[in-house]
Amino acid sequence: MEQEVKTIRWGIIGLGRIAHKFAQDLLTVENCELYAVASRSQEKADVFASEYKTKKAYADYVSLANDANIDAVYIATPHVFHKENSIMCLKKGIAVLCEKPFAMNLKEVSEMIEVSKRHNVLLMEALWTYFLPHYQYVLKQLEAKTYGKILKLEASFGFYREFNDDARLFRKSLGGGSLLDIGIYPIFSALSILGKPNDIEAYATFFENGADSTCNMTFNYDDSISANLKCSLLEDLPTEAIIYCEKAMIKINRMFHMPTTVTITTDGNETLKDFDYKTIGYNYEVAHFNQLIRENKKESDIMTLEFSKQLINTLDEVRKLINLKY
Repeated sequence: MEQEVKTIRWGIIGLGRIAHKFAQDLLTVENCELYAVASRSQEKADVFASEYKTKKAYADYVSLANDANIDAVYIATPHVFHKENSIMCLKKGIAVLCEKPFAMNLKEVSEMIEVSKRHNVLLMEALWTYFLPHYQYVLKQLEAKTYGKILKLEASFGFYREFNDDARLFRKSLGGGSLLDIGIYPIFSALSILGKPNDIEAYATFFENGADSTCNMTFNYDDSISANLKCSLLEDLPTEAIIYCEKAMIKINRMFHMPTTVTITTDGNETLKDFDYKTIGYNYEVAHFNQLIRENKKESDIMTLEFSKQLINTLDEVRKLINLKY
């Protein structure tokens, strides 16, 4: 007799643009449901709940955290609130999937991890790229040294947005700027592919309000291996990740951080790998997180807490180099 698979009941805190994408993909995952959502406005919560047919719509985050029917919560509030929202839910015994960046700095992330361990509750940073099939495929090719050793990495993420001091993306008080919002992806690619660098070089430009508009980074490793990384809110960048190996060039094509294709060039011959994506891409991390809950695990074996600490620590180091303070 087959054992019944536990249905994971989800809540979402913070109902902005990314929460909509997450909710759409969550509905494609088997054996889970979007049970409750919370906004600071009842009207916004009701509209969101109606669109995704959730059972509960709360006008404050505490009410959702107090709902004993919720197994997992996705934190999609602005960066500066990640720590307090996550800790509130962890203390209630709810497994927390918190959108990247995990928090504002290593101190905050360490506090979140300490609370998760003390209360023995699952906590994971929602860096969805790590779970996407194309990205996992590339990591496996590199790990197997299919194309020899890595020589160099280049990764960028950039788009133009007209400056608006009222928009979250540009508000320094909310962690706005290029580094935490989009620079985290090129940095993630370097850490996940090459590991922690020996040293970092970085320089940045800034908007009038002090938020960073661009950041150029070089991560240096042993054997003259380097990662050249760039993020920008001033220009449209290729937004690709290119790994130069001894026997091939592996290019994770445009919008490398989300569902895309991979081009492998060997001896002048190109091979395009298409992963036939049918969703936005958030369903892969949802399915992984659901399985962790079913197996009563308190940490992901892919997006580990140690990796999240390394990621935020690297962001802290870059901020120090470019003199960016929140």
